[in-house]
Parts: sequence; structure tokens; C-alpha cells
Amino acid sequence: MNPELILLVALLTVLVVTGKALASTGRIDHLDTYRQQGVVQTDAEKGRKLWYANNGERSCTSCHGKLPADAGKHVKTGKAIEPMALPVNPGRYRSAKKIEKWFLRNCKWTYGRECSTQEKADILAWLAGQ
Repeated sequence: MNPELILLVALLTVLVVTGKALASTGRIDHLDTYRQQGVVQTDAEKGRKLWYANNGERSCTSCHGKLPADAGKHVKTGKAIEPMALPVNPGRYRSAKKIEKWFLRNCKWTYGRECSTQEKADILAWLAGQ
């Protein structure tokens, strides 16, 4: 077989696989879990408002920054935090266990309580569109 043809087929295969991988990053699969738990509809605008809501001491932006597409920095530890926006950091939303872990910690720290399933779904819906 012609070496150029082999290279072309290999290149096209990589492009197709990469294209499918990139196309699959446009959604957060964990939102389906929230739907199974009773969330009928997500509201990205409510998610945006929660992101910027301030409890008097802090908000999500305290550590994650004002723009979810930008990196953040933890206010106490100084540890860098990768961007939250799905298009910029799709790998962040692959593990349901990690999503739940961080919602539990961050909601308690930011709002002084656990977030409801609806609130988590709304925040994820907003972050998916950033």
C-alpha cells in the first residue's frame, strides 16, 4: 500500500476520533444523575446567580475567580484552581464522585450548608455554557 495513503488514513482516523472526543465535551453527564433525582429543568441563570452570590464573607468567585474560564486561587491555601468552565476544562466533569465531593465541601464553606440537587444542577448548567 502507498505510504502516503497509509498516512492519510491514519490522519483521518485521528481527526475523526479527536472530533468525537471534542464533541462529547459539550455536556456534563452528571446532570443526568440530577435529573434522575428529580431535577426537571435546569436554570443556568440561577446557576450564575449562585456563582456570584455572596454570603457576607465569600462567594464561589473568592477562590474560582470572577470568570469561570480563568484559573482561580484558593484564598486560604493559595493553591491554584483550574478553570471551571466546561469548554476550557472538560476533564473536570468526568468523575461524578469528584463533582459531589467538591460540591459538598464548597457549598458548606461558601454558603454554610449543602447545596440542593437543583442548585448543583443549575450551577453545572451555567458552567457548561461558559
